[in-house]
Amino acid sequence: MTKFLLTVHVLAAIITIGPVTVAASMFPPSARRALAAPDDATARATVLTLHRICQVYSVVAVAVPVFGLATANSLHVLGSPWLLASIALTVAAAAVLAALVLPRQSSLLAALDGAEGGPDAEAAGRAARRLGMYTGVFNLLWATVTVLMIVRPGSTTGA
Repeated sequence: MTKFLLTVHVLAAIITIGPVTVAASMFPPSARRALAAPDDATARATVLTLHRICQVYSVVAVAVPVFGLATANSLHVLGSPWLLASIALTVAAAAVLAALVLPRQSSLLAALDGAEGGPDAEAAGRAARRLGMYTGVFNLLWATVTVLMIVRPGSTTGA
């Protein structure tokens, strides 16, 4: 059962978190291009698609920690410091995504639509740059979790 849980955990991480990190990274420069060319339907469609990928895959990505905790339980490592650090970093990454990345993507989409309350073009450009920073923090948190999952201090795999 442990091998099954670990397999689903790793597959879920690859299939869900990978697309979110890529789409979130592509969003700020794509939003800047779309803001620079407001009549470019392709640029706007790209930004909408990237945002949708981030939204949908982030919800499905809940499977990653669920299967990760089940795997850790079956391996009897729930109290291991590397796992506790990974859990804390995963919570931090989820918080950055939910509180900083996705809302700012939505705000930039509102600016593209010219919606009232959306930032003006100059402010939107600054917001896109700031969003790039938050996205970088999100990606760095996930990279750290990945390293912890591979290196696992005290691992018995000999790796």
